[in-house]
Amino acid sequence: MNYHSMVLGCLLVISCLVVAASAGNFNQDFKTTFGGGRANIQDSGNLLTLSLDRASGSGFQSVNQYMYGKFDIQMKLVPGNSAGTVTTYYLSSVGSGHDEIDLEFLGNLSGDPYVLHTNVFAQGKGDREQQFYLWFDPTKDFHTYSMLWNPQTIIISVDGTPIRQFKNMASNGVAFPNGQPMWIYSSLWDAEDWATRGGLVKTDWSQAPFTATYRNYTAQACIWSSTSSSSSCTTSSSSANSWMSESLDNTGQARIKWVQNNYMIYNYCTDAKRFPQGFPPEC
Repeated sequence: MNYHSMVLGCLLVISCLVVAASAGNFNQDFKTTFGGGRANIQDSGNLLTLSLDRASGSGFQSVNQYMYGKFDIQMKLVPGNSAGTVTTYYLSSVGSGHDEIDLEFLGNLSGDPYVLHTNVFAQGKGDREQQFYLWFDPTKDFHTYSMLWNPQTIIISVDGTPIRQFKNMASNGVAFPNGQPMWIYSSLWDAEDWATRGGLVKTDWSQAPFTATYRNYTAQACIWSSTSSSSSCTTSSSSANSWMSESLDNTGQARIKWVQNNYMIYNYCTDAKRFPQGFPPEC
């Protein structure tokens, strides 16, 4: 049985286990990828901080791989002068033909807004950037950042408000992330060569260490088993796996339109200079 048949069978038979939508534990669900003690788990696994100094940034990734899911995490971003820093939260597979759902928070000078940079990669192809300002200061308190990924769509949300949707248009020749399991990653690193005003504003290392804080990670998701090459796709309770068929209703469409009309600052789908021969078909 090929992979796609397996997924379809899992969906039809409705015989698999889904991760409960309860708060995760950073000690159990994640591991540090770099930075040593700059990635610091506290409060019995309920809180995690990432720090960046001149020597190194830091990062973590999930213990499990997932094949579809709804992933929420609360973050409080680097306060003050965060210019040059990038805080990331994303799903990704590995390899040159990787899939990825990407959120990058680009720091800025004190008083200037963060930029939320989003992208979707499928089979190694990205170049689908959309950027937003946020309608709040993400350094003052925790806010919830969510990625929904199911066979029909990808929806990125902030505090429950959808800001971006990328639909499965494989039937129109648009690659969609549906063939590779992905890990959850997060990192805090220095990108002063491009992150703030194209690299014009550099990192002020006198402000280091820079710190971002995480809490309340939850996942409703299909855990991928690399040993059996299979996924725990669904559950017998339709209410528990409603995310698998979730899409934007009329209210969601209105909310995403509000965000994009008021807070979107770049959309590859309207960049005529970049696509003089016509916009990509998903646009």
